[in-house]
Parts: sequence; structure tokens; C-alpha cells
Amino acid sequence: MSRTSRPSSSLLRAAACTGIAALTLTACGSGSGSGSASTGSGDVKVGLITKTDTNPFFVKMKEGAEKSAKAEGVKLMTAAGKFDGDNAGQVTAIENMVAAGVKGILITPSDSKAIVPAIEKAKAKGVLVIALDTPTEPQSAVDALFATDNLKAGELIGEYAKAAMKGKTAKIAALDLAPGVSVGVQRHNGFLKGFGATDKDVACAQDTGGDQSKGQTAMENCLQKEPGINVVYTINEPAALGAYTALKAKGREKDVLIVSVDGGCTGTKAVKDGKIAATSQQYPLKMAAEGVKAVVTYAKDGKKASGYTDTGVTLITDKAQDGAASKDTAYGLDNCWG
Repeated sequence: MSRTSRPSSSLLRAAACTGIAALTLTACGSGSGSGSASTGSGDVKVGLITKTDTNPFFVKMKEGAEKSAKAEGVKLMTAAGKFDGDNAGQVTAIENMVAAGVKGILITPSDSKAIVPAIEKAKAKGVLVIALDTPTEPQSAVDALFATDNLKAGELIGEYAKAAMKGKTAKIAALDLAPGVSVGVQRHNGFLKGFGATDKDVACAQDTGGDQSKGQTAMENCLQKEPGINVVYTINEPAALGAYTALKAKGREKDVLIVSVDGGCTGTKAVKDGKIAATSQQYPLKMAAEGVKAVVTYAKDGKKASGYTDTGVTLITDKAQDGAASKDTAYGLDNCWG
């Protein structure tokens, strides 16, 4: 556009509360600059640290935290890793937030083990620390965990795939995340449990890192190894769409069942379009919103959240199967993220 204008103060503030680098903290007030958080719980600061600020899942998580902070009248400080796996950036963010006087920190750990010493230091200074989406190792390193039951998410699509096969012999391809990553392991094991299978029944297993292009390559490799594959489990919907692309190139997109996990808007639309048969939808906005409320409760009466809180998962499909409770894509699109 040729016309330029000076942005308003509210727009500048909104820009400052997005695109946060790993070593930067941004304080996003609860009243959109109105100063409404000057009394009561408005003195409370809550920190949110995500793996990145670009992944739609974490964008939605941040949105949930912002809405909850505004409703509760508290100040939200946010930070994110420069990339998925940026433990050093998350450690620095924790240190900065503790120094800024936060009452609680919500974090999606990039490295579930390496982040623990920084978390322990924060807790020693009276900061409530809650993990979102991804547990620490050990899980007890944080005060509480608010997350999807990833084993259940896998089970739901496994049960669905088993029902959809209607007794036909399955040749399974598993497009996984990466070795040793808890989320990926739980979803994979859940799928096998729901399907009534074991790793011995998997004809081809490939890691994708949850990436669409790697998902395509993985599917191509599996088709070379076992051309008769007819069931594809994927760690997430980008990997599923990569698998669909590879199958379509071989003219197999109509006769191979693809199931996945996440429930992002792009993935849910792919279910509606018939590219993915079903997906298990999770709710990042709810994780963050409940986390903020837990910090506010701690600030008010000293009561700490503890243990694991399941933030829910729903099977989404437009081709319902007996024995696999589900909701359609209209529901999925109303509740998706990204």
C-alpha cells in the first residue's frame, strides 16, 4: 500500500504482545491499556512460556491465556523459544519472569528434562509452576500439569480405525514424531492399544518431526517398503497431509485410511474434505485459560494446583463408526485452533 500512517498506541501495544523472542518478555495488561488492573488481583503477574510463538497451537494457547488474564484482571507476561527445542531461551525467560515478580509461570517445556533445574529455582522462590501440554521429566518437577491425555487421543483414533476397517486385514504405517518424545510415544502407543495391535503389526514406522514435507517423504518410503499399506496413523495433521499427498501421487488416496491427532483448523478442514478420516481434537486455549485461573487462585488464597488435569480430547469425523463415539466436523471447526 502507498498510504502510510502512524499506528495508534493500542496497535503498538498489540504488536508488542506478539512475536516474542526467546530472550524477551512482554507484559500484556489485562485491560487493553485501560489501566483496569490497578486494584485487587491486578497486581498479580502471570507468566506464559511456550515452545515457539509461530506454531498455531501455541498461538491459540497464548490467546487463551490473554483472554483469561483479562477476565481475571491480572497482568500476563509472555515469552517463547526461538525454535522448538530452545531450552536456553526458556531458562532465560523463567529467570526474567521470576525477577519481574510473577506469582506463577505456565510453560510448555521444549526439553522436559533440561528445564527442570530452572523450574526448581523458580519454585524455591515461591513461584507456582504449571506445565501445559507437555509434561516435565519427572512430571513432579512442576506443581501441576494441564494437558491432553495423549494416550487417550491415540486410543480414540485407534478404535475408530479398527471399526472403519470392518474386519479387513490391516497393513499399518506409523508416521511418528521422534524417538523418546513423550507426546509422540503416548499417541503411538494409544493408537496401537485402541486398534488392538502391537508394534509387530506395524508394517512401516517412520519419524516425521510432525512436519508435512517429512510426512510426505515418510509415506513415500513406506509405500516403497510395503505397497499394500491401507491404514496410516500420523502423529499430527501436518504429517497426515504429507501422507495424503504421497498417496494421491500414487492414486491411493481413496483406499487408504488416514487417522491423526491435534484438531487444528487446517486438519479439521482436511477431515471435512475427506483427506483425513478422523482426528482427535485437543484444546490448547483451555489449557492456558485454566492455568491462569490456577495462578490467580494461588495468589488469592495460597492454594496450589496439583497433579494432572485432563483438558479433554474429542474424536472428530464425518464418517461415524459404531463403537467409536465422535462429533462431526461442524463441532470440530467451532472448536479448532490455528
